[in-house]
Amino acid sequence: MAARTAPFSRFEFMIAWRYLRARRAEGGVSVMTWISLIGITLGVAALIATLAVRAGFRAEFVSTIVGSNPQITVYTAPSEVVPGSGVFTRQIRDYEERTKRIKAVPGVVSAAPAVRGQAMVSFADRANVADVYGLALSDLKNIPRIAHSSEAQGNIDNFDKGIAIGIGMARDLGVTVGDKVKLLSPNGAKTPFGTSPRVNAYTVEYIFSAGRYDIDQTRLYMPFKEAQSFFNREGGADEIDVDVADPEHVEQWETALSNASGKGTLLWTWKDASGSFLRALGIEDNVMFIILSILVLIASMNITSGLIMLVKNKGRDIGILRTMGLGQGSILRVFFLCGAFIGVIGTAAGLAIGVLFAVNIDHVMEFVNWINGGDAWDPSIRGIYHLPAKLQPWDVLKAVGLSLTLSFVVTIFPARRAARMNPVEALRYE
Repeated sequence: MAARTAPFSRFEFMIAWRYLRARRAEGGVSVMTWISLIGITLGVAALIATLAVRAGFRAEFVSTIVGSNPQITVYTAPSEVVPGSGVFTRQIRDYEERTKRIKAVPGVVSAAPAVRGQAMVSFADRANVADVYGLALSDLKNIPRIAHSSEAQGNIDNFDKGIAIGIGMARDLGVTVGDKVKLLSPNGAKTPFGTSPRVNAYTVEYIFSAGRYDIDQTRLYMPFKEAQSFFNREGGADEIDVDVADPEHVEQWETALSNASGKGTLLWTWKDASGSFLRALGIEDNVMFIILSILVLIASMNITSGLIMLVKNKGRDIGILRTMGLGQGSILRVFFLCGAFIGVIGTAAGLAIGVLFAVNIDHVMEFVNWINGGDAWDPSIRGIYHLPAKLQPWDVLKAVGLSLTLSFVVTIFPARRAARMNPVEALRYE
C-alpha cells in the first residue's frame, strides 16, 4: 500500500527542484524549462508595462483636462434678445449673484464668471487663432496647470496689465514676455455703418504650459473686465466655471449646481467633453489586457510541453518511487511543483522587469528616440508631451494573479498523467 505523506512535504520540493535542474543528459528538459521561463517573464513584463503606460496616459490626460479647464461649466438657455439684432443671447447678467450661490454649494472648490471668445492674434508677420478666456486674476490663479506651470515665463501677478498666452502660441508667433501682440475680433464696435472689427494691442505678461499641446497652441487669457469690453459683453458673462472637490465624480454636483444657479441653467462637465475619448481608452485597456493575457497563456502552455517531456524521461524514476511506497498524490504534487516553480520564478522576473520599465519610462523613451534618430512621441498627435507610466497595485496584482493561475492550471494535466503512470509499465523496459 502506498504510504500517506503530508501534502507538499519537504522531500517533494527537493525532488521537484532536482528534476527541474537536471541536465538533458540526465533526463531533464533544461531547454524547455528556459523557454517556458523566458516566455512567462516577457509576457508578465509586457502586461505590467502596458497597464502602467495606459494608466499613466489616462491619469496625465485627465490631469491636463481638469487642471487647465473648468470641471463644470454653467450656462444659461437663450432668454434675452440683443437690442437691435433680434438675436437671443446666452449672457449671464446676474453672474455675481449666481457665482456667490454656486460657491456656497458644499464641495465646490471655486467658481468664476468668464467671458469666452475667439480672436486672431498677430505679431510682426505671423498670426494665429486664439481661444480667449476672460478671467479675473484671482480666478486665473486657481487654475493649477496655468498658475503653477513648471515652464512658465513672466509674472502672473502682472496679468491685469496685459494677457497670458500658451507656450506653443508664443513659440509660433515668436513672442516673449514684454512683447506686444495685436488681437482682432470681427465683432467689434457698432457704428451707423455696421459693425467694424476691433483691433487692440496687449502686452504679453505671462507665458504658460498646461501640459497639453492643443491648449498651449490656442489658449489666451485676458482680464475679465477687458474681455467684457473687447467682446461686447459689458455687464455680462458667458459662463461660470466651477471646480469641485472630486472631479472623477463630478456628476454628484449637477443637481445642486442647477438648483443654486437658478432657472434656465445648463451644465457641461469635463466628462461630457471628453467622455467618448475616455471610454475609448477604457475599451482599449480591456482589449490590450486580453491580448497580452493570451500571450501569457501561450507562454504558460510551454510548461505543459516541458512537463510532458519530463514525465516521459522520468518514467523509470516514477516507477521506482511508486514501488518504494510513494502514493499518486505525492507524484502529482512533485510534478505540479516542477511547473509551479517555473511559473513563480518567471512571474517574479517579469514583475521586476515590468516595474523597472515603468519606473524608468523616461530613459526608455530617450533610448527609443536615439534609435529612431528623432522624437518618437509626437505631442501634436498624442496631445501630451511625454509618455507617462503609473504603476497601480491593482494592475500589478491582475498581471501576477493571471500568470500564476495560468501556470498552475496548465501544470495539472501532465502532473496527473505522471501520478497515474503504472509502475510496472514504467519499469518493464528498464
